[in-house]
This record gives sequence, structure tokens and C-alpha cells, in this order.
Amino acid sequence: MICGEDEDDPFPVDDGLFAETFYQETVYKLVGEELKIRQLFGANLGVAAPVWEAALHLCCHLGEQAVELRGKRIIELGAGTGVVGILAARLGAVVTLTDLPLALPQLQANVSANMPSSGWPAALPIVLPLSWGEDHMNFLPDWDLVLCADIIYLPETYPLLVETLTHLCKNGAVVYLSSKMREEHETPRFYEECLPSRFNVELVSRDDKQNINIYRASPRKGQ
Repeated sequence: MICGEDEDDPFPVDDGLFAETFYQETVYKLVGEELKIRQLFGANLGVAAPVWEAALHLCCHLGEQAVELRGKRIIELGAGTGVVGILAARLGAVVTLTDLPLALPQLQANVSANMPSSGWPAALPIVLPLSWGEDHMNFLPDWDLVLCADIIYLPETYPLLVETLTHLCKNGAVVYLSSKMREEHETPRFYEECLPSRFNVELVSRDDKQNINIYRASPRKGQ
């Protein structure tokens, strides 16, 4: 079995359930790796707190399609719990995980909890803040892959994300984006209008039951 999950505890082991902040730890079995991911709730993390189905779909897709990760330079945007980027690092990629500053402690904790017993195959994943359209120029465009899981849900951020992706992919990086296709959040419009303005966009996977699409995007020439 390539993908799956085992829940350690649906609720925290202590009385944290009734506190302002509590966490849930879940073990995910993905692409031959076992990841223990902590999701911190009630800490104002909002959408960064949980593991989203679109993230698990992206992990499975990368494994099932045998996308080469070993030795690749990868950056994940809006990493949240970090499950996608951590998996990539466990499979031998050199990974940078990014999100808004508030989400970084959860990201760092999950990186620390998932170091293989023999050490990271390539490098310790780096955790850094990145606000789309604001500080993306702090990052060199020297990536092989950019990974994005369920980050397309706020229409006001779409131009900022496209600007950030365009910069990160200047040297030919390929983007994989996995999204729940929410009409109310204009997610389809992002893939039909916003992203194609700068990228060649291809639908590579569709889950009708979960309403999740995975796209592969590469920068248009001259961008």
C-alpha cells in the first residue's frame, strides 16, 4: 500500500482538548515512508493547522508517477504542517518549507519529529517565512520543483502567488499544485485564467469523489 494513514489519537492524550490550544498527532504511511504529523489547533493557525486531503493526494501522486525527487532542490509554498515537503526530504530532496511566520513553529516541530534514524538522505529541511508578492525576492530562483497543496482559496492572493511562482521558476522550475476545486473560492478561475497568464498548465490528476485536481505547470518562455 503506497498511501494511507493511521491515527494515533483522534484527540490529545491529555486534557488539552478543553484548553485553548490542543494538538492531534497522526501517522501517515506515504510512498513507503511513515510520517508522524502534529496538527496544532486553536493557536490562530487557521488553515495552516490541519493536514488537507489535497496534500495527501499530492504525496501519493508524486509516488505513483515516480516523480524524481532525490537530489532535487524543492521549495514548498504554504506548507502548513509540512507533510508534502517533509516526505520529499525523506525521499532524498533538498527541501525548503515556507509559510507565514505564525505557522513556522508547527512546521519546525514536524521537521524535527520526522528525521530518519539514519539522518536526512540529502539535507535537513529548512523552514523559512515567505509572504507571497512581498518577500519572494529573498529567495533565489534556483529550484527544480515548487510544491503547492491546497493553497488556492483566497482570490485576493492569486496575483501575489502568480508573481511569486514566476520569480521562483525563472530558471525553469516545474510546479505541482494540488487543490480542492472550490467554486465559492474561485479556485477553478485561478487555474483557468490566473496561472495560465504566465505558465503552461496541465491537469495531471483528477479525483471526482474528493473534487481534487493536481496540475503541473511550467513557465512560459519569456516569463
